[in-house]
Amino acid sequence: MFHRIGAAALKPDLTNTLALCAALGNPQERFKTIHVAGTNGKGSTSHTLAAVLQTAGYKTGLFTSPHLKSFTERIRVSGQPVEEAFVVDFVNRIRAAADTIEPSFFEVTVAMAFDYFAQQQVDVAVIEVGLGGRLDSTNIIMPVLSVITNIGWDHQDILGDTLPKIAAEKAGIIKPAVPVVISQHQPQTDDVFMAKAQRESAPLIFAPDRYSVRVSDASASLDIYRDGVCLFEGVTLDLQGIYQQKNILGALAAVEELQRQGWAITPEHIRRGVGQVMALTGLKGRWQRLGQHPLIVCDTGHNADGIAEVVRQIRLQQYNRLWVVFGVVKDKDIRHVLQLLPKDANYYFCQASVPRALDAEALATQARAEGLQGEVVRDVNEALAQAKANAGPDDMIFVGGSTFVVADLAGI
Repeated sequence: MFHRIGAAALKPDLTNTLALCAALGNPQERFKTIHVAGTNGKGSTSHTLAAVLQTAGYKTGLFTSPHLKSFTERIRVSGQPVEEAFVVDFVNRIRAAADTIEPSFFEVTVAMAFDYFAQQQVDVAVIEVGLGGRLDSTNIIMPVLSVITNIGWDHQDILGDTLPKIAAEKAGIIKPAVPVVISQHQPQTDDVFMAKAQRESAPLIFAPDRYSVRVSDASASLDIYRDGVCLFEGVTLDLQGIYQQKNILGALAAVEELQRQGWAITPEHIRRGVGQVMALTGLKGRWQRLGQHPLIVCDTGHNADGIAEVVRQIRLQQYNRLWVVFGVVKDKDIRHVLQLLPKDANYYFCQASVPRALDAEALATQARAEGLQGEVVRDVNEALAQAKANAGPDDMIFVGGSTFVVADLAGI
């Protein structure tokens, strides 16, 4: 399982997924799909699109990874996780085929999602790429729309050591004549997407060319503009991170393309959907508040770009002292991440309960070399408890560095 042990779990081609789905009667061909890739923001964008489609009355599947608490979070229909009984039944049904094909954990999970969505007769399923795009197991679908959120530094050992190389892997989800929305302009990668879209005769939409947002008041609601004209005034997102102002552009451009294709989505559906993403889809861990006095926030941002956004958000908060519970995985170069973190914070270096977690002592050693001071408390919840014991009511505690650190939190 990649998310537990890393690259050793990968099977980087589509052969097994194709064979497994063929054994199931190719369930992925029995419903419409939207495919979402990107380094950061693909989870939030996928959940936002699902929320809007649900609000518009469509029976909507949603496939994402990894999960935080329960495997069933990965496969949802109109916000409800797949039943455990279905998971057990599916594994029993494919056992003979799996013994022959020898699929990975993720390949089995993708086939399971497709089979469940077909059984549930969803109108559409939003499918989040697991890793990369071109060789990701989800890339056997022929979607009605593709979305690529952004390109950043993550999984360079697998996807490539330059942003254009990483972008080329993400661009692998672009299909012949299928429109593709790019959520952000990035000088190093725009040409990659334009060239791929041209080769595939795929209509290409850069979301910032059409949409923009402005913070409208102290409550951080947004005014949303299309071509400089205000479409929505005072929209409040329940996804609170300021980085959502980037993600929302891609989601809006994607919804507009769906409307162009004939999907019955009204402005009111959009306003309600983007304002209730967490409530409608069950999304957790994106700048999620866990307490108020002191302010306690967790976030699953885990690469340099994600941590940069988190630090930017922290700087906007009002607090006396900052306490950080922080842990990472061991198969990434974290020096740049550590250099981004506030040096005036008090750190608790912890270790998530997965084999990929970097030893907390090793993390502390690297962190101190970058000017970060704190102590080692291996258990995530014990680290948070110590931070709470030492923090004053006007302080702030941040918990993050890894999806698995957030997943270990007892209160989420």
